[in-house]
Amino acid sequence: MAKTFFEELNSANATGVAYKNINLKKAALAFFANHGNATIADLCKELNLSTPKVTNLVNDLIGDGLLMDCGKIESTGGRKPNLYGLVADSAFFIGVDVKQDHLNLGVSDLHKHLVTTVEGLPYELDNTIASLEQLCLLINNFINGLTVPREKILGIGINIPGRINFASGYNYSLFHFVDEPLSKVIGDKVGIRVFLENDSRAMAYGEFCSDQVNSERNVLFLNLDYGIGMGVLINGELYYGKSGYSGEVGHIPMFNNEIICHCGKRGCLETEASGWALVKKFRQKLATGSSSMLSRTHAPEEIHLQDIVDAANNDDMLAIELIASVGENLGRGIAILINLFNPELVILGGALAATHDHIRLPITSAVKKYSLSLVSNDSKLKMSRLGESAGIIGACLLVRNKVLIS
Repeated sequence: MAKTFFEELNSANATGVAYKNINLKKAALAFFANHGNATIADLCKELNLSTPKVTNLVNDLIGDGLLMDCGKIESTGGRKPNLYGLVADSAFFIGVDVKQDHLNLGVSDLHKHLVTTVEGLPYELDNTIASLEQLCLLINNFINGLTVPREKILGIGINIPGRINFASGYNYSLFHFVDEPLSKVIGDKVGIRVFLENDSRAMAYGEFCSDQVNSERNVLFLNLDYGIGMGVLINGELYYGKSGYSGEVGHIPMFNNEIICHCGKRGCLETEASGWALVKKFRQKLATGSSSMLSRTHAPEEIHLQDIVDAANNDDMLAIELIASVGENLGRGIAILINLFNPELVILGGALAATHDHIRLPITSAVKKYSLSLVSNDSKLKMSRLGESAGIIGACLLVRNKVLIS
């Protein structure tokens, strides 16, 4: 009995005819995913195959439950061709967005629709085996709680901070405990193929695929969280760099200070313009007698980034003042990026972006002050509309692309 698409996809030893067959099916599904409903003639042209071969391929995918016959369409002459399209709930993709103190998870179908999301699931990211085990446990619990059959989940995309080689599946900043790729380590524990992506890059892709981006093809996304990350889209494609480590904007050496960054160097942008820097400054201010609504409910060492964001949005003057200072420093860094890339659009996302004008206005002011006007006049600055959903959407879409194309 012939194997189904799902059995072929999960076969690690596919060779020869079986290998060619699964790749043809993936190519056909990718075409439908990217172009919508199509005829056999459309698919013949795309795959450069004969009509009988494509007809058999389509029938196999219908038998696997992945395609459906949408009926006949109007024709200029001769027999009316049949139109075929994807069955949305025939396959699914999971996106996991790993934050410093929580997880966001979601499931999308073949039509790119999010069918389930869980945001703000408590989790402490730490470079320990215990933290990795907890991550795998939470992902497994999420999958077990779904009504989606596990065998229909074609892949899991995990966004995580750090220097990630997306092609090999290694994260050289976190959870690099064994010689095996982190993607394989997690995949073995959850029983589904895993793809790693840098968190900022995945968020950038999620934003790029949203209605936030119209005709723009050259876009920078800044992830303003505890650290500062960046995703770069050039001509509509994610830019990875030679080894996959592009976007380390937080480690531009900008300040003549003696503050040691998390990367081990001094004077990085993150030392004065990140969530880490904001939390440190805020705690220091409280320790020296400054007033804040948070001082009534928190000891200084108990205050975290989200607490400061919430305080600023509730008109806490200390939070607003320090966020403005961070925004000024961020604006200087963004001005450098605009001078270098001359992008059509810069999108600000991440935890700090949730303070809206408190961070946007000082950034805008600094960008105007430090960038070349002839360059920056052509660059729009927008705040993220997707918020916490950006990483989930980006992870789901990227893993969908990788499963169907790779």
